[in-house]
Amino acid sequence: MSSRSLHRSAVEVLTAWSPDSADADSLRHTMLAFLDSAPDGCMRAHVPGHITASSLVLDADHRNVLLTLHPRVGRWIQLGGHCEESDETVVDAALREATEESGIGGLRIDAELLSAHTHPITCSLGVPTRHLDLRFLVTAPAGAEPVRSDESTDLRWWPVDDLPPGAEHETIDHLVRLAAARR
Repeated sequence: MSSRSLHRSAVEVLTAWSPDSADADSLRHTMLAFLDSAPDGCMRAHVPGHITASSLVLDADHRNVLLTLHPRVGRWIQLGGHCEESDETVVDAALREATEESGIGGLRIDAELLSAHTHPITCSLGVPTRHLDLRFLVTAPAGAEPVRSDESTDLRWWPVDDLPPGAEHETIDHLVRLAAARR
């Protein structure tokens, strides 16, 4: 468990990914180039930017998506966050973050990358940086009830076709469509 195994796993996931568009493929190549130049690029201490791991958490029927009202971002978004030294892989990081932020045990993660995204943010470093986000599909067990953590202002299930105001509708809709294509 180290920044090296996280780095290796990020490269493997991105290399195996078959993006759904030319823009997504361009981002894949950009992330791979970033990782080639940044051996510690999966750790939040890498100030210029770092890989993060997110999860689109769907209920067992894939009819509802679990979103968090993020206190720093101020919008409803998918669960996720920083990779930690204790994570062996970026898939492990995404599952750990989903479990911690949802309070739901027994989550199942699809190890194939669902999508990638990059965005500027002032995260826990306290300085502007960039998150290079790897997003995975996670399915909750039937009847799963989320428990809000301190990392969220609010946390709840939303119908995939009726997202809340202030949600990243375009992003979440796109992720849900990608997830449906895998079923």
